[in-house]
Parts: sequence; structure tokens; C-alpha cells
Amino acid sequence: MTAIEVGACLGAFAVPGLPIVGPGDDLAAVIQGALVRAELPLGDGDVLVVASKLVSRAEGRFVDLGDVAPSPRARELAAVTGHDPAHVEVILRESVHVSRFARGVIVARHRLGFVVANAGVDLSNARPPGATVGRWALTLPRDPDASARRLRAALGVAVVISDSFGRPFRLGSVGVAIGAAGLPALWDQSGRVDLHGRSLEHTTTALADQIACVADLVAGQADEARGAVLVRGVRFPVDDVATAADLLRPRAEDLYA
Repeated sequence: MTAIEVGACLGAFAVPGLPIVGPGDDLAAVIQGALVRAELPLGDGDVLVVASKLVSRAEGRFVDLGDVAPSPRARELAAVTGHDPAHVEVILRESVHVSRFARGVIVARHRLGFVVANAGVDLSNARPPGATVGRWALTLPRDPDASARRLRAALGVAVVISDSFGRPFRLGSVGVAIGAAGLPALWDQSGRVDLHGRSLEHTTTALADQIACVADLVAGQADEARGAVLVRGVRFPVDDVATAADLLRPRAEDLYA
């Protein structure tokens, strides 16, 4: 197949029965077991969307904020934003540049290149298994594209690692792809024609982000425990080269960073 096709109907199925994942867990085996129990066999054209938090937990990306010594810069930003200074210090460690900050938010360029609130350092559902006390944070996976490749190799289908990002020009968060394997991250539709025969000139779709959005609607944001979603209904050529990094706007062209 050389073209991407999206039918008039898409399916998004949350994978039920996933346990709470902890450091060292074989995430592919955990997901495969849940798929078997749910009688959800994987097939050609399926995309498995996995929440970044699931990957981070399996990779042990927990930070005990009680062990973090805030730097003077972290204390300075904490005074303005109202964040825990230790939380701010972890944000700075995960970032290469702070773009904007105000009460309640720090917008930073993550070390992976994403521009995101709080550098993706999350405090919700961040406690490791067995911990009953403490202030915990969870950082993004070390290399989400590599994590996606490992899951794809184990499960045999395209994989998107997703997270929820806000946007500088609109309210609310949406699902985005921070890791991808096996599918084109970008879909260049230049050359297709519209209803009146006019050729499209500058139409590139963020396919991996769109699939992450579909899954995000099913996965939820709170206590739904739907960390993996199977998306069906998109036909695409297998792409062993494309990554979520393809979605990043070069810094020199980024007016918001």
C-alpha cells in the first residue's frame, strides 16, 4: 500500500483489565495478556495507542520530590507560579529552555523537543507501587520513539505513545503522539484534489497526533484506568523510519517557544 485511507467509520477500543504497572514490568506482555483476556486480537492496520504514563511507570520514571534539592532558579520560578519548588526543579532538569511562565504553569521545551506545560512532569497517578507516603512526580519516558519500537516489535502492530498537551493558542488539552513506530507520523496530502478539482498545495496532516486524539477520547484523564486503546479504521503503508520526532517544528520556526 502506498496511500493512506481513512474510512467513514473509525473504531477505538479501550483495552480492559490492565493492572497498575510498576518499574520493570514487561509492558508488552501486560498489554498482550489484557488483549487475550478481552478477546481483542490484533490485525493488519491496527494501531495500539499507549499512554505515556504507562510507559513511564514501567520504565521507573518516578521521582521522590522529598529527595530533590531545589536550585535558586527553581525557587524563583516556584515563587511566581505557586508550584512546589522541588517539582519546579524536576521540570528544569527535564527541560532545555523555559519559554513562558505564569501563575500555575511553566511552559518549557522538553529535552526531547516538545514544547509542553511543566515539561510533561506529572503529579497525578505518580505514586509507585508499594509507596504509601511521599510526594511523587512522574517524568516522560526517556525515549518514547524507542519505547514505541520495542512495543511494536513485541506486539506486531503500529504503536503510538500518547500524552495530553495543552496548546498556546486554544484552551483545553488534546492527545498528541510523543512516540510512534510502524506508521507515518505525518501525512502529506499535497497533490490530492478537492471537490472542485483544485489541487491541494500545502496540506500536511499530523496522522499520529490524530490517532492519539481518537484514543485520548476513550482513555480519559482521571481514574478510568484505560492506558491502552486499540484504534481501527485507518489504512496506511507500514513505515519503519517515521517517528514522532518528525512532528516537531524546528525551533527556528516556532513562534511560541
